Amino acid sequence: MNRLATVGLVALGQLALVGVAVAPQISARVAGDTYQLRVQPLDPIDPFRGAYVTLGYPDLQRGDSQGFDGGLGDMTDDEAGDVFITLREEGDVWVADSWERERPDDGPYLACDDRDWQIRCGIESWFLPQDEAAAMERNLVNGAIATVKIDSRGHAAVVDVE
Repeated sequence: MNRLATVGLVALGQLALVGVAVAPQISARVAGDTYQLRVQPLDPIDPFRGAYVTLGYPDLQRGDSQGFDGGLGDMTDDEAGDVFITLREEGDVWVADSWERERPDDGPYLACDDRDWQIRCGIESWFLPQDEAAAMERNLVNGAIATVKIDSRGHAAVVDVE
């Protein structure tokens, strides 16, 4: 195989890997339904990581576990892997109904994992321009509502915070 073909195949392979990495977020944004979740700020702007606000979801926390700095907690079942948080509507927002290891058959749910030290759903960070991130953090002190799109497989993406 000639050098040009090899470089082309390597580039195509890398492009495919990028597509696989962002597919859940794209799927949620394109095909997802919109849900409102209550949020609170957790982390100040970090000059080394960029302009973002780390979001906490008080209505998604497990009541029987402690999340670090307001995180979602953990399953406390000595397992690690996929976690599915089913949602139910409560007033104007959606809240956690149950935390399960098996994918639910229906209803809105978040596909998360607890392979690290706590449950992560991929909606914990909201990236903004530097000047807007500082203002957003001040506005979130009293809480806010995140607009999250969730697809049929539980993949989620934050699309707005107000």
